[in-house]
Amino acid sequence: MTWNTPGLDELPVYEKLSKLARDPFDLTAPGAISPDRILSYKASAAGFDLLFSTQRVDDAVINALQQLADQSGAVDQFLAMKRGAVMNRIEGYESENRQALHTAGRDIFSEPPYNAEATQQAKRQLQDLKVFLDELDSGAVTNAQGEAFTDYVNIGIGGSDLGPRALYRALSAYARENRRVRFISNVDPDDAAAVLQDLDLARTLVGVVSKSGSTLETLTNEAMVRAAYSRAGLDPVKHFVAITGQGSPMDNPEKYLRAFHMYDYIGGRYSATSMVGAVMLGFGLGYDAFIEILRGANAVDRAAEERALRKNPALLLAVLGIWNHNFLGHETVAVLPYSQALLRFPAHLQQCDMESNGKSVTRTGARVSFSTGPIVWGEPGTNGQHAFYQLLHQGTTVVPAEFIGFRQSQHDMDLEIEGTTSQQKLAANLLAQALALAVGRKDENPNRFFAGNRPSSILLADKLEPYTMGALLALYEAKIVLQGFIWNINSFDQEGVQLGKVLANRFLEHMGIARRGEARDRDRYPESWTMLEAAGILQEDETV
Repeated sequence: MTWNTPGLDELPVYEKLSKLARDPFDLTAPGAISPDRILSYKASAAGFDLLFSTQRVDDAVINALQQLADQSGAVDQFLAMKRGAVMNRIEGYESENRQALHTAGRDIFSEPPYNAEATQQAKRQLQDLKVFLDELDSGAVTNAQGEAFTDYVNIGIGGSDLGPRALYRALSAYARENRRVRFISNVDPDDAAAVLQDLDLARTLVGVVSKSGSTLETLTNEAMVRAAYSRAGLDPVKHFVAITGQGSPMDNPEKYLRAFHMYDYIGGRYSATSMVGAVMLGFGLGYDAFIEILRGANAVDRAAEERALRKNPALLLAVLGIWNHNFLGHETVAVLPYSQALLRFPAHLQQCDMESNGKSVTRTGARVSFSTGPIVWGEPGTNGQHAFYQLLHQGTTVVPAEFIGFRQSQHDMDLEIEGTTSQQKLAANLLAQALALAVGRKDENPNRFFAGNRPSSILLADKLEPYTMGALLALYEAKIVLQGFIWNINSFDQEGVQLGKVLANRFLEHMGIARRGEARDRDRYPESWTMLEAAGILQEDETV
């Protein structure tokens, strides 16, 4: 079964929402953000509370957004996705035509699982991983000198880097003693050089992550790191681990100490809870911590099946985003975690959201007649308050914000200064920013006038731990795919990545021709030859 539903502007509730958007709720009106509103505009699941009283919505809008979710069949499509329906397809045109089963690896706690085959594959990979990690701990697998491995380098790019890196950075407070993980992603040689310069290669494992086994940047970085091992007199085969598709060129025991598999039905940006993230996180945090990440993600996956908005924070975030983007006309959204540990989480969401929903055709291949994915960006608070919040408060562009915070810090180290702890100061700043954006401030001095009516939501949990990190990851994954279902677009391909790769290969071909001193056909692709010369990329003797 494949899915194709009406587009947003074809749904019966579209006109009602358009009419409501002409006079949205005024957050600056006296008493608008009342105690009753703050307490009732709240949804909870998997340890997170979503507070949305500072959004420009009232009960009429919430009821209409519930109709939007129902009429689009968003939850039905989410359930179909979990069961294995082909969601990754454009009707009538060549496309990947795949399932989207990133939730299956987290469904190991359900009996029966939604998709037994995919979940069984995930269980087998987890068992293989546990065996490998146990062998590392017991000393059954060591380096050539019989020493334990203390470091791990993850080589990957895009979904093979951003999500796993964000999770490890978020949970590094729980890292295993004498274990450290580093990352190489950019094909810029300085990225690899910076990581390699302070590593003890003899005690370092290297995980190379590529589903196809042919990702240019990843293979280039792998070759650089292998060369460093060879120069050090070390056998790369005894240090390198492959995380790749079954049967890919990297699925090769002659080149890798061990291979773990990822599957076509899990897109890269949704793969952090597959072996893509599991091997690195298992090494750095431990197997049990990774299982807790899966438990948290699974709890949100189950909550995302709820049809009522107030029981489904992911669906509520999705429709609030559509309200702000499609009906109030705000083109961007800032994700603002008040946790330094979530430093790389907005970067992951940039890929997950913008690569998923940065589409301009529907699942029938027709041009959309409404806006789809927003521009996503963000940095942790309170640092951001001293950087770009000026624009958020008084700029000409209204930027809806999604604040993320925790009631407790990860580490026990905190201090009471002037009557409050640092964590309390952090939470106070988060709440104050949401309220200030909403209500603004009247002042006769125009320089000190704040218009208000700048919408935001607040996601709060007790503490950033493996379980809550898994839940937060899955919450945003679900938000993104639910929005895609409502827009009737394909959130699971990334054709926009391919054109740049094709043209980059053309430039590389030109560079190779010039380096070898071969005759070049300037009548073929003259623009790329000229761009190389204008950029000064070719050596002087190569441009003759």
